[in-house]
Amino acid sequence: MDTLTQIRLIWKPLVFLACLVPFALVAGDTFGITGRLGANPVEEILDRFGNWGLRFVMLTLAVTPARRITGWNWLQRFRRMFGLFTFFYVALHFLTWLVLDQGLLMSAILEDVVKRPFITIGVVALLLLVALAATSTNGMRRRLGKRWQSLHNTVYLIAILGVWHYWWQVKLDAFEPMIYAVILAILLGARIAHSRRWGQ
Repeated sequence: MDTLTQIRLIWKPLVFLACLVPFALVAGDTFGITGRLGANPVEEILDRFGNWGLRFVMLTLAVTPARRITGWNWLQRFRRMFGLFTFFYVALHFLTWLVLDQGLLMSAILEDVVKRPFITIGVVALLLLVALAATSTNGMRRRLGKRWQSLHNTVYLIAILGVWHYWWQVKLDAFEPMIYAVILAILLGARIAHSRRWGQ
């Protein structure tokens, strides 16, 4: 069995299942199967889905630099999956806020979006992610041509907005968002260095 076949038949399904583990743990905790969510379950669910959304966007951005450093071109075959899981967890984060936190009360939702800047930029990041997820197929890539790459380069902006959203949300205790900010700065630095080197 060649490498590409192994990736398609073995590694992709295994990685896909691994990416679902955070969701399964939250679901298990929610229904009392694997544990409890603490005194504020809605906030705990929000935080966990939001954190995994950030982790997956960082993982998505890390694929290309890792491929360039190691020469393992097969890593690129996981980038789309990680990107779609970014959307999956960010969407769950948003839906938790929309349904469990706001109770689908439109007046409260609009007030939060307008008056709380960290929510505003979170919604902007989500809308950009929707555009990337909707155009992630090979067919859409062919249809959009050069515009596809320009659109999907907004993943860097999404990552910046995600870290910014988290930073503003926690206010005083910025240790965790600072870690994400440092990782993102390294990934952006790698992207800029490569672009300058190859004149892209």
